[in-house]
Amino acid sequence: MNPTDPNDPCVFCEIIAGRAPATVVREWPDAVAIVPLNPIVDGHTLVIPKEHVPDFGHDPDVSADTMWRAALLAQKSDQPMNLITSRGREATQSVFHLHLHLVPRAENDGLALPWYSGRKGPRR
Repeated sequence: MNPTDPNDPCVFCEIIAGRAPATVVREWPDAVAIVPLNPIVDGHTLVIPKEHVPDFGHDPDVSADTMWRAALLAQKSDQPMNLITSRGREATQSVFHLHLHLVPRAENDGLALPWYSGRKGPRR
């Protein structure tokens, strides 16, 4: 469920329950990999645990198992990629169910990482 409104159903829980559509890339007993609604590049994949946990800090075991599944998918490719997850709205989390983005990368693809600020000065 969305922590901002407990009456809102979690879209990932709905997908896992078969009540919402998704393009499934791979499924395991504990997780599913799907194509996001708006992939930012070809091959962009979400790896989502079947157990509802709000983020990677909530349950280390579920987080580790989900990372394991993402690593299994990444292992099938030699393409450079980012693995990205967020915790909290301020950190760009928009769905409050743990999910890992596997984002294939290419030279000059124009994608900036979420934390790239372009700032050129000393960091505090």
